[in-house]
Amino acid sequence: MQQPYASPDAGPPPPGRILVVDDDPTVAEVVAGYLDRAGYAVTRAADGPEALARAAAHRPDLVVLDLMLPGMDGLEVCRRLRDGGPVPVIMLTARGDEDDRILGLEVGADDYVTKPFSPRELVLRVESVLRRTRPALPRGPLGAAGLTVDPAARRATKNGAGLALTIREFDLLAFFLRHPGRAFGREELMRKVWGWDFGDLSTVTVHVRRLRGKVEDDPARPRLIQTVWGVGYRFDPAGEEGRDGRA
Repeated sequence: MQQPYASPDAGPPPPGRILVVDDDPTVAEVVAGYLDRAGYAVTRAADGPEALARAAAHRPDLVVLDLMLPGMDGLEVCRRLRDGGPVPVIMLTARGDEDDRILGLEVGADDYVTKPFSPRELVLRVESVLRRTRPALPRGPLGAAGLTVDPAARRATKNGAGLALTIREFDLLAFFLRHPGRAFGREELMRKVWGWDFGDLSTVTVHVRRLRGKVEDDPARPRLIQTVWGVGYRFDPAGEEGRDGRA
């Protein structure tokens, strides 16, 4: 089982409201029970429309969302949740195909867990995601190459215009801005940005591609977030085109 990485002074996550969306009552009951015992306020929904209605009535701090829902699937629910504003989403899927996991990340999911899973593992992932959205130590604004990030306000701009970033995209951009000119491997980014000692490295690839689509003038020829062959990625504030822009 993957174990989340956390700094010694990270401390327990603040209380949060979790929306669990799963049409399997047994799975929903088990997940909700573990989260409730971990101190979270849990609301359940059995399908997409009910989930969206509950999220609109009381905005959750995080959504645990099953991919395979009747009628409106989890991908569409995730898209509509994201349209209403930033909210962390952990996707549950019974599929082992990498394409399904990547598709969930593409529509804005912050993490995924493949069924069958350990409920305790899910709770740890919830804690990790929420810890990332509520940093214990606020840091000052960051800026380079027309990009600005305010970690305390969770706000990012490009040339003064707001950027619609997911939680992980925001964290990834902030990390790059804190470390300009340095190359990082995907394993290191997974550990320092996602907070996991190891995991599916395609998660990093997908988020870099999505972030490039929002911060680069031409995502097909990225100048800011460059691929470093044999290493990973480097943020270059000078904006000199890299040798290869592929993720």
